[in-house]
Amino acid sequence: MTARDQDGAPVRFGILGAARIAPSALVKPARSSPEAECRAVAARHRPRAEAFARRQRIPVVHDTYDALLADPDVDAVYIPLPNGLHARWTVAALDAGKHVLCEKPFTANAKEAEAVAARAEGSGLVVMEAFHWRYHPLAARMLEIIASGEIGPVRHVEAAFCFPLPRWSDIRWQLDLAGGALMDAGCYAVHMVRTLAGSEPEVARATARTRSPGVDRLVQAELAFAEGVTGRVTASMWSSNILRLSATVVGETGTLKAFNPIAPQFYGRLTVRKGAVSRREHVPRRATYAYQLDAFVDAVRRGAPVLTPPADSVANMRVIDSIYSAAGMEPRTGALL
Repeated sequence: MTARDQDGAPVRFGILGAARIAPSALVKPARSSPEAECRAVAARHRPRAEAFARRQRIPVVHDTYDALLADPDVDAVYIPLPNGLHARWTVAALDAGKHVLCEKPFTANAKEAEAVAARAEGSGLVVMEAFHWRYHPLAARMLEIIASGEIGPVRHVEAAFCFPLPRWSDIRWQLDLAGGALMDAGCYAVHMVRTLAGSEPEVARATARTRSPGVDRLVQAELAFAEGVTGRVTASMWSSNILRLSATVVGETGTLKAFNPIAPQFYGRLTVRKGAVSRREHVPRRATYAYQLDAFVDAVRRGAPVLTPPADSVANMRVIDSIYSAAGMEPRTGALL
């Protein structure tokens, strides 16, 4: 930790890119936190950064990403750039001595994730992948129910994240920016299945449908965990699955189901069923992003461990790469590797 991290002053964030996700993911939660402050922003085009800064009341605009990283008044960097740029700018931020909150997926592929994790190790800096769902109390409650044995030994875990994205010019459809349904939506589903199963899977088989050459619009994968536990991942940005947001854990004596575990502040539901008896539990409506910011600041200021560190990111990207390979597609490439 730096002296500033310990003196009670807010963690000052710089944002790389005027991304649409940034206000919800960081700016708004920071306004409600006495321990965080959005200090600066930079974008590829300064007028866009200036407009973003005016709307979000961010005081400093930098001409370039490098200039923001060189700013001594920035303690941490939030990276909501296209997938293919995550690794490059995470490494650059670490080289500049900044803590990093990087949007998911962590990198374009597992090799990049390994390279970033190696750079982060021993740096003394916080590096967190922004799987905000993992920081909401719903995630902790799901794991608590599984660990309690209430539904018996786990036999099957599945997660689905499907939504329509008909904006074909969106960066999430661009192969050169490491786009695709598995990268954008599927990384959540993969992460949920791994987390709820509590172990790492092998990919048994996978299928994909493409929107354009090399860019998947729908991916389905069957996974195999230890002791015969099975898993399934479904992700799409354009398919007959117009909207699916769910996670299911099937045990020997019961079933746990969550609706919208990704952002449970919006109509999230948790249901446990055993035989003919079921119950529904209350889901806190505070935003996942607020819990995520709390955890990041706690790590920066007080050295608390994070739930989505680089080692976890490496494991997630390995599964994603394996799903692409099993579906007959190439894993993504990025600006680092």
